[in-house]
Amino acid sequence: MTSRAASKLLETMRLTKSGWGQKDFHRLLQGYGFINKGGKKHNKYYHPEHLNLWISIPRHNILKEWVAVESVKLIDELITKEKKTNETKKS
Repeated sequence: MTSRAASKLLETMRLTKSGWGQKDFHRLLQGYGFINKGGKKHNKYYHPEHLNLWISIPRHNILKEWVAVESVKLIDELITKEKKTNETKKS
């Protein structure tokens, strides 16, 4: 289940790609059920129900725009997969 804060953060990130930090991505991804596996120079987040959905986030205070773009794409892919799963369960 997605948190309201994560949904709001996702919509804001869609509009503004720059100025986001590591903590913002942590809140966003955890809000959508991703788990932080950790790492040395990057944090690797994966989704426990969709193991092919993962992203590696650099450990910097302010991150480049591509991180926001890729995070939004990843969550959109998760939303699409979960909708398909729910439709299959209803059938």
